[in-house]
Formats: sequence, structure tokens, C-alpha cells
Amino acid sequence: MSKRLRCAVALLACLVLGGCGSVNAQPVGPVYTWDMTVTVGESSTWYQAAERFADTLERESGGRMHLRVFTGEQLSAGDPAAGVEQLMNGDKEFSYNSTIIYAGIDPRFGAINAPFLYSGYDEADRALRGGAVPAYEKLSAEIGVKMLGFGESGFRQLTNNVRPVSEPADLEGIKTRIPGMGMLTDFFRGLGANPTTMNFSEVFTALQQGTIEGQENPMDVISSSGLAEVQRYMTVWNYVYDPLVLGMNQELFDSLDPGDQKIVQDAAMDANAFQVRTNRGLEQEQIAEQAALIETTELSDVQLERFRWAVRPLYEEYEQVWGPDMIRAVSSES
Repeated sequence: MSKRLRCAVALLACLVLGGCGSVNAQPVGPVYTWDMTVTVGESSTWYQAAERFADTLERESGGRMHLRVFTGEQLSAGDPAAGVEQLMNGDKEFSYNSTIIYAGIDPRFGAINAPFLYSGYDEADRALRGGAVPAYEKLSAEIGVKMLGFGESGFRQLTNNVRPVSEPADLEGIKTRIPGMGMLTDFFRGLGANPTTMNFSEVFTALQQGTIEGQENPMDVISSSGLAEVQRYMTVWNYVYDPLVLGMNQELFDSLDPGDQKIVQDAAMDANAFQVRTNRGLEQEQIAEQAALIETTELSDVQLERFRWAVRPLYEEYEQVWGPDMIRAVSSES
């Protein structure tokens, strides 16, 4: 190879690699640094999916999109409802939050969380494939949130320190922490429990100190938060299906060019699919692990029917709150 040709090849290599003199590779397009919160800790599937989302955004944008993930609702002092308001206002860009938390802002979000609405994941999936996803996209847009699909917490279970719970009467008098949602307050109060609301970040200490006696959450949250250390009994009753909204500030989404919107949407679809798959894959394993640590009761169909019968008046009351459109949207038969 001639000297001139060698020099030309060397120059070309420098330009390609961006390593000669003042030639530097720069991202093509606007550069973003965004924040995202999840309610629970780093061992949860929520966090794992959020980290996957961040990695995909970084890779597919060529390094232009940087996403910082915060656990435990750190940006809102542990308050998930305040965290959703931050998302709405643009004080942060992304979050994973349950529809239960959104229901504190607009009670129509709680339609999908009606107690004993679904008998299992097959029914929940039929509702999501039917009208639930577009209905929740519309609701979210009304409050300034771009819904980038659903993850899930799964089905919510009950733990307490008083007694095993296998029928409605067993809830009598148990001081139970619930999220701030009127329907769940009415549900537990109607069955004789003593429901109280508090941020999840306070639950472990409150159980440890005896301020509360029980709580309800999906298995991923119960397991990843180590609640077996401060609880004696668990009831597997799948009483509420709990999807997670992967939300983005609507104004921010609208400000992106179509190419960047697609990067965000595709990354969100991948993260949600990963989160749901991982959550469901771990659920039975987590139930078995917790059952080895605390006394566990799995309710039979006959036992569950007693709870379904007891909850009928609640449905009659909340049908007016949800409205016919949302009732149809979350139906597994639609």
C-alpha cells in the first residue's frame, strides 16, 4: 500500500471513529434527561422493567434519551398520589403507578379494580384486549398523562397479624392498611374491618410497631418488601386485579417528533411485556416462598363465592361512579 493510500485510509478511519483532533461523534437530534419513579424497591419487577425501559431508550435513541429511575416514590416523599400529580404537571416525565392511585384523582380509574371482578388472568386479559386499554388511554389523556400501555402488579392478597381470613366474618375489627381509594375503604368497612390509608413507604414500620395489623398488596410487593418479617397470616384470594399505568407527561410526548415518539412507544411496549411476563412467572414461586414463612390460606371457589355475594351492594353503589362506558370497558365479556 502506498504512503498516500495509507494516509487516506488513516484519515477515513479517524473520521469514522471520531477520534482525530477536534472531530467528535455527537448524537444526531435533541438530547433528553428524564426521570421516572416506581412505588416499590429495586428487587421488584416494576424496577426491573423500568431499568429495561431506560436501557432500550438509550440504545434505540443512539444515546440521546437518558432515563433516571427512582424507587420508593423518592421524588414525592413516598406519596404515589403526589407522584401522579407530578407526572400530570410535568415535574417528572415517567412513572409506573397502579390504577388504584389514579382512582384517587378520578374514581373512574377504579373500575378495573372492582373486588372479585375477575376470577383469574384469562378474564383480566380478555378485558384488556377488549375495551379496557383504549378506555384508560382516554381517561389518562384527560388528566394530562400519555398512557404507554399497562404493566401489572397482578392480583392483590391479604396479610395480617390477628387471625387467618377465610370468610367475610374473619375480617371483623382488623386494622388494615389500604391505598387511598374510596371503593376499597367501603369494601373493607362493609365486611367489618377497620381500614386505614397510608403511603406504602410507611407500611413496614407501621406493621412492626403495631399501628396497623394487616395490609393488602400483590405478591411482588409483599415479597420484595419483606412483609413476612412483620406478618403472621396471608390469604390468597385474588380479590383485586391491579394493572400498572406506564405513564408519560402528555405535553412532553406531544413535543417529541414522530420518530422519537415511536422510540418511546416501542420501548414502553417491550418493558410492559417484560414486566407482565416476569411478574406472572414469579407469582406462584413467591406464594410458595411466603407460605414457608407465614401461615397461608388459599381460598376455594366456595369460599370466594361468599365474598362475591357480600360485595354485591358495593357494585350497585359504584356503577354510578364508574359510568356505563367504563363498566363495559372492563368487562371480560365485552
